[in-house]
Amino acid sequence: MSETQDYPVTFTDAEWRQRLSPEQYRVMRAHGTERPGSCALLQEKRAGVFSCAGCAQPLFEAGKKFESGTGWPSFDTPVEGGVATTTDRSHGMIRTEVHCARCGSHLGHVFPDGPPPTGLRYCINGVAMDFTPA
Repeated sequence: MSETQDYPVTFTDAEWRQRLSPEQYRVMRAHGTERPGSCALLQEKRAGVFSCAGCAQPLFEAGKKFESGTGWPSFDTPVEGGVATTTDRSHGMIRTEVHCARCGSHLGHVFPDGPPPTGLRYCINGVAMDFTPA
């Protein structure tokens, strides 16, 4: 989440802690990363929509998900207007952070090593998403 940007959905820190599990809070509000291979959504293959676990913003359509072998759900294209990006300079690297465009929650990162047609790999923490089958 970008501390300098206003988002349409906001909660106090206490409200976020009440809404999210401790692991979700660690990932989504404190920029953590879940352990690779630990989320059930990694194996989700049904048609449907992945949305932000913090505010229900649609993020990715299931048809845009692919197996990247990284241990995290990966997508080549987000739902239009669903995510936003910022530059992440943590851990001695420069990466592109992906966060929810509605509430600012940290979702993961996007990398330029995905499949055609976009060539992008949105590497997203499964704990930061909910899945709704079609």
